[in-house]
Amino acid sequence: MQTLRLRTVFLLIFTFLLGAPNYAIAASESSSRILDYAEEVEVTEFFPTADRYGELREDIAVLPALAGDEVLGWVFLTSDLVSTTGYSGKPIDTLVGMNTDGILTSVQLEQHAEPIVLVGIPESEIEQVTENYAGLDIKREAEQFGSAHELDIISGATVTVMVIDDSIVRASLMVARTLGIGNLESANANAGPRFEIDPDKTEVSDWMTLVGDGSVSHLSLDVGQINAAFIEQGNPEAINRPEEGPDTDAYVDMYMALVDVPTIGRTIMGDAEYNNLKDRLEQGDHAIVVLGRGRYSFKGTGYVRGGIFDRIHLIQNDISVRFRDSQHQRLGVVAADDAPTFKELDIFTIPADSGFDPSEPFELQVLVQRAIGPIEKAFLTFDLDYQLPPQYLKAVDTTLAASADTGGSPNAASGSDEQGQAELWQRIWEGRQTDIVVLAVALAVLTSVFFFQMQVTKSEKFTFWFRIGFLTFVLFWLGWMQNAQLSVVNVLAFFSALTTEFSWSAFLMDPLVFLLWFSVAAALIFWGRGAYCGWLCPFGALQELTNRIAKFFKVPQIALPWGLHERLWPVKYMIFLGLFGLSLYSLPIAEHYAEVEPFKTAIIMKFQRGWPFVLFAVALLIVGLFIERFYCRYLCPLGAALAIPARLHMFDWLKRYKECGNPCARCAKECMVGAIHPEGNINPNECLNCLHCQVLYQSDDKCPVCINKLARRKKFEVQTGISKTG
Repeated sequence: MQTLRLRTVFLLIFTFLLGAPNYAIAASESSSRILDYAEEVEVTEFFPTADRYGELREDIAVLPALAGDEVLGWVFLTSDLVSTTGYSGKPIDTLVGMNTDGILTSVQLEQHAEPIVLVGIPESEIEQVTENYAGLDIKREAEQFGSAHELDIISGATVTVMVIDDSIVRASLMVARTLGIGNLESANANAGPRFEIDPDKTEVSDWMTLVGDGSVSHLSLDVGQINAAFIEQGNPEAINRPEEGPDTDAYVDMYMALVDVPTIGRTIMGDAEYNNLKDRLEQGDHAIVVLGRGRYSFKGTGYVRGGIFDRIHLIQNDISVRFRDSQHQRLGVVAADDAPTFKELDIFTIPADSGFDPSEPFELQVLVQRAIGPIEKAFLTFDLDYQLPPQYLKAVDTTLAASADTGGSPNAASGSDEQGQAELWQRIWEGRQTDIVVLAVALAVLTSVFFFQMQVTKSEKFTFWFRIGFLTFVLFWLGWMQNAQLSVVNVLAFFSALTTEFSWSAFLMDPLVFLLWFSVAAALIFWGRGAYCGWLCPFGALQELTNRIAKFFKVPQIALPWGLHERLWPVKYMIFLGLFGLSLYSLPIAEHYAEVEPFKTAIIMKFQRGWPFVLFAVALLIVGLFIERFYCRYLCPLGAALAIPARLHMFDWLKRYKECGNPCARCAKECMVGAIHPEGNINPNECLNCLHCQVLYQSDDKCPVCINKLARRKKFEVQTGISKTG
């Protein structure tokens, strides 16, 4: 497959050496991939009576399937036509055959890179789901906006299956509309965007402000991450040729911005360069600036040989733009005084006929290559995401825009396809109704326990086994099976979205995670952070259950001196504030350092990861065998993030006696995380709401107050009995 990718790059360069016309750029770029697959896969896989593939069409990347001179149908690659990016951030390649009646004859999953999602799931199951799309009627899908079929959801790979489904349907609709199959026609092909760049926003800003509000997007990958990515890819030749040098050295360090926006362009380029750019741009053109200072060059040398920048690729929905040297201009220096120094400063023009919409999100896909032989190379792709902040946009009268002739493009129908389909997140929720009900029931049970905690905690034995059972459910079902582990990254992404353009759709893609966050928000008002950290965190459950096993085998427990214990509490807050500050500068950098959380390694990937990550997670669990919930107590940035708003909780549910702390310290000694001060006060920032102190509060065997009350009551009964006898 690595040879296949190498041939892809060579064919791209060769295509442009032949001087393909601009109109066919989109088809020529993507066509090399379908041509490569056509060399590997026989046409009879899709049409048994066909004898050959025909010539590639110029208007859209599809190959006719021929029997003599008769066209039986067409074969295409979904990732040539629409975005098919999954969890891995890499395309999911699926070959589709469609006959002249708009019926899919065969669908084959060719290549994907979804190691996180598909750990433990047989490859055959995903392939079978994909093959089941044979027989799908695209005419019916067009009539019912892509929802005429039922999805075959695989537990643990829901979003991946949804991405595959979405790409098959959208690509097939695009082909059917472009070719006029089943009398389908491109609808609203000339409809303009609902927003456009506001030319009146011209004030000059500064570099830090642009980075902070998302006007400049950043992708940072160090040497260690690149080497780890090639290891995860599994190519032995690439693994045996690691990038040398310290792991922390910057390998890919790129910034990107849409510089035909007046404020962004003037700040980065200066007035003179910005005015020159505006003079060069034709009506409807846009431009991005790409800046680099890492070891890896995003330009490469391909653009010198054949006029193409083969290492970068702009993708927006169904639109694909690969840049030629005629669309390139060097930038001398970044005008903003507070900007860092860059080795590569380049401006790329996005042509008007590409169908690019500056108001919609897009990404710059970066191809990272590693030589594994004299001519062979291994490749990885990474995405530099971008969304223009809304303050640079203004609303457009869509009625007037629709009446204007914008020139269109072969991909112009994609917008209507997406608008006509049901929202992807809604389809995901519909496909996971059982999981949603299970989690809702679990949350309802836990809520009832909190509301009626005094009744529940009357029995120490019941409380103990209920907690063990619930934590086991959280670890195995919620964590390892459903991957519903919250992370500080969710918090950072939420704040980042609030400062750019907030969209509920991004947060609704995983229903279980969304429901957990909703329940956490409610719990912070009523009980503080302990409702999640103490009961619903899979890694927290893993720590506590392993510690319970250690206690069963008499592993000695270490109680840190109160002074040291109290001074270690702030560490997790310092970690969180550090990550939060980094996220204001660059969310990708903050996400990289958020690996201080072992959640991804221990829960999401189930320890199927590089040895440094596994060693770190295991080390924390080993320490937790001796110091219960060690990570929760001192290091967890998510716990710190939840503790800050939890200070506003409205109710104090945990009951205390005036004797607690003086003279009795039983609860403080038995608190599993040491959240009770020596004077008897419970620290709500550290409390995990395990309810053990409420068990002790009612214990006639352990609580001195209850013991004394019981003794006085018995004495009174005895005295009363004696008096009555007398």
